[in-house]
Parts: sequence; C-alpha cells; structure tokens
Amino acid sequence: MAEYKYTPENFKSDQQVKWCAGCGDHAVLNAVQRALPEVADALDKPHEKFVFVSGIGCSSRFIYYMRTFGFHTIHGRAAAVATGIKTANPDLSVWVCTGDGDSLAIGGNHFIHALRRNVDLNIILFNNEIYGLTKGQYSPTTKLGTVTKTSPYGTVEHPFNPGELAIGAKGTFFARTVDAEVILTKELLIAAAKHRGTSVVEALVNCMIFNNKTHASFAADKATRAENTITLRHGEKMLFGKDNNKGLVLEGLKLKVVTVGEDGYTLDDVLTHDAHAEDTTLHCMLAAMKFPEYPVALGVIRDVEAPCYDTEVEKQVESVKAASKIQCVDDLLNSGETFTL
Repeated sequence: MAEYKYTPENFKSDQQVKWCAGCGDHAVLNAVQRALPEVADALDKPHEKFVFVSGIGCSSRFIYYMRTFGFHTIHGRAAAVATGIKTANPDLSVWVCTGDGDSLAIGGNHFIHALRRNVDLNIILFNNEIYGLTKGQYSPTTKLGTVTKTSPYGTVEHPFNPGELAIGAKGTFFARTVDAEVILTKELLIAAAKHRGTSVVEALVNCMIFNNKTHASFAADKATRAENTITLRHGEKMLFGKDNNKGLVLEGLKLKVVTVGEDGYTLDDVLTHDAHAEDTTLHCMLAAMKFPEYPVALGVIRDVEAPCYDTEVEKQVESVKAASKIQCVDDLLNSGETFTL
C-alpha cells in the first residue's frame, strides 16, 4: 500500500470561504480537510481520486473550498449525480455535501434511494434546521412550532429525524456529530470513508443568522455537551455525563437514563453499543433520542456490511461482457445481416 504524505493544505483550495462568521460549516470544512490525508492512506487513493458533489444551499458551496475534483449540481440532485459518478468510476472516493433542505425536501427521494441501493458514497448532511441560503424558511428538520419566514405563527409540520430516515431506508452507516466537536467529526469522517456502502454523517451545525442556537440546549459548550449528549463507540458502555456515571439501559421496549450506583443500577446494567448489529431496532431508538428526556446520540450509531450497488453493477457488466459474442465494434457491425458489394 502506498503512503501518501498529504497534509490538510493539500485539500484546501485558494478560494475565499464565504460562509457567515460563526457558521458551523467552517468547523466541518476544517474536519474534512484534516481527515482526508488519513483517508487517502487508509484507502490507498491519491489526491486525484477524490471528488466532492453538492446540490444547492449554504453547505453546497463546500466544493469550492476543496482542492479536489468537484461537481456543483442542482437542488436536491447531488446524491443522484454522485451515484452516476461512482457507478461509472468505481475507483473514485465520492463525497456528497448537502443540507437538511437540499437532501430531505426536494432531494428526499434521491437520498433514500441512494441509501436503499447502498451506493458507495459518503454523504455529509449539514443540519441547521433551516433554509439558510434562501433566507430563513423552515426546512424538513425545523422543530415543530418554530417561527420562520414561511411559518410566521410557528410551523405545524412534524420534522424528520435524519437518523431514523437513513436507517429506515436500509442505510448501512449512520453517524452524528456537532460542529464544535472537530476531532469527533474527523474521526467519524474517516470511519465513513472506510465503510463500503452509503455512509451518512449528520453534522449538527449552527446558522448564526436565521436559526441561531438551534442546538444550544444540548450542544452549547463542552460542559453542556458532556451532560446532554452521549458519544457512542462500538463495544463500549453507553455512558455519559461530566462524571461519566450516567448510562442507558433497556427496560421493556424503552430506553431509560439511569445513574450508576443509584436505585440499584450497576455498570453491568448499562447497555454496550453494538454498531454492527444487523437488527435496526436499537439503532433507531438511539438515533431518535431527543433532549431533554434523553441525551442526543453522537458517534457511529450504525455500521453494518451489505453488498454495494456500484460493485454489483460492475460485476454484472463484467459477467455480461464475458458471455457476449460481441467483443469489439467490428463484432457489433458484423452481428446482424450483412452483405458484400
């Protein structure tokens, strides 16, 4: 395996980053640029094998800030275009940068079918629970009752939970991070890149202008995150809190937050995270946890193996070619009725 001695600078373009000051997208960009040198080594891929695809939205400017190949597509169509790129060029490492509006509204159909097919794509889903680029309309993830430009009396629509949606669409990899956790985001992006199939990393980002502090109740600062989020790691106990003494147990068919050492609960009672479990039940429950009843789940929630669409298509094409009597253009031209002048 070749060792590519890349640094984050190798993946930074010369374009001025034009997101608003304080936008959470800056932190995700930083994490991606830090992660790609390690991804290149892990996948044995040179710089020119990386391509970023985006739709429309604030997050979709991402490709201009990456020194890689890129394709700025139209609203909601990034996953569809990325599927074509990966299928036609299976050796590429293909990344999709998209927002909650871009991918879950007009692009919702492409999103779920990319997951269902398990195309080997890496989707970074920027979730600020608002349409930022078009100035503050509510999105498919906006909290019920939120007042926005298009819901002046509060939205009456129930939001999507991207994790539930991804897992429900037969997704094989789902992880979640928050913009301030750059080291965690980098870790999750590397894990996503190593996964064979569609990976979704939901990044909870802040929009300073149109939806400021939407994640602040559980992610405002380190102390808040320690108490109100749980970072899941495969094979480790589901513990959280500033003293790491709170945990998740399963009672009946419901998760429960307990304190180790109180009410008879011991460390043995706390669940151990199994990201590789084929059954989706517990993964969906973890992805669905909402503050304040539960801590918000971060980390890799689901990571299972399944055949990849692009690999299966490539195998099918090779199989048909091997059995075909037509091996070149001459064979094709002479395959029907011919005559000699």
